Parts: sequence; structure tokens; C-alpha cells
Amino acid sequence: MAKALLGYVGGSDPRLLAEMRRLQQRVQDLESELVRIQSENDALSAAAQHGEPMLNGIDIDVPQAEPALT
Repeated sequence: MAKALLGYVGGSDPRLLAEMRRLQQRVQDLESELVRIQSENDALSAAAQHGEPMLNGIDIDVPQAEPALT
């Protein structure tokens, strides 16, 4: 009887467990991506505050603004 109830209530379905593991891995991947992007953003913000035009460690040349053509 207990086995029947456990199966009915939702015992450990292998497909459900596999999906849960896949989603946990996806969350972990997204969290590490977030940390990487935040550190990159912090570096770019620090460079911008010091007046250093940089993008991923590469200096960029910003030309003077030109009037727009109408």
C-alpha cells in the first residue's frame, strides 16, 4: 500500500530528476555568467571614471563629434 501511495503522490521519477539536475546546472551557469559580466562592468566603470577609454583591455580611439547630415 505504501508503494502505491508513494507512486501516486509522485515518487522519484527519473525524468523529473534529470530535468531538475539540468535546471540546477543551467542556474549555476547563469550565476557564473552574471559574476563574470558584473566584474567586467565594474572594470569598465572604473576605467570610465578615470577617463581611460577601454574595452576589454583594448584602448579605443573616440573621434571628435561631427555635425549630423540632414
